[in-house]
Amino acid sequence: MSGLRLPRTLRLDPSDTFVFADAAEPGEWAVTGSFLFLDADPDTLTGKARAAFRSGFVGVRSLGFSTLVVVSEASAAERAAAVEDLARHILERFGAPDLAAARGAAEEEIAVSASLCHLPVGSVVALHRTAEGGEIRENFRTLHQRAPGADPLHARAFHFIETDEDAAEEEADLVGLLRDAAPGR
Repeated sequence: MSGLRLPRTLRLDPSDTFVFADAAEPGEWAVTGSFLFLDADPDTLTGKARAAFRSGFVGVRSLGFSTLVVVSEASAAERAAAVEDLARHILERFGAPDLAAARGAAEEEIAVSASLCHLPVGSVVALHRTAEGGEIRENFRTLHQRAPGADPLHARAFHFIETDEDAAEEEADLVGLLRDAAPGR
């Protein structure tokens, strides 16, 4: 690889599909997407639009939102494709005067996103966006996996142990338990 890094949308669970009106597909190249809110009054946003403003990265192919991105290696061809995807949206949906202007804006957005990727590949990044004094502010944080045993209060609720024993397994008769618990018994 070329050493080029870009953020990709990351979906750890289906929550983005509930939180945002349009969720990005997992694995899309991403930008911060604050340009989507330049004409909005953040104080009037509610529900899913407010969630998108506060914490949504934007997938360049779908313009859907993602809560998290992951730092990923990208080839020059993948970067160029991301620029073209975003430029097409900027031209068609946001009224750029021509494709050259749209490409310029897309290049800037991709460059800003690439600047977030000075972290190791695989790092997960979250965004918190606010409006202060009429300006949009973006704050980023990196989420780190805890080392095993580092925080015993936040250990896994379940873990599986493999055994070689041939002992009989416990069985439960759930239907019988329900029948016995029925009223009048």
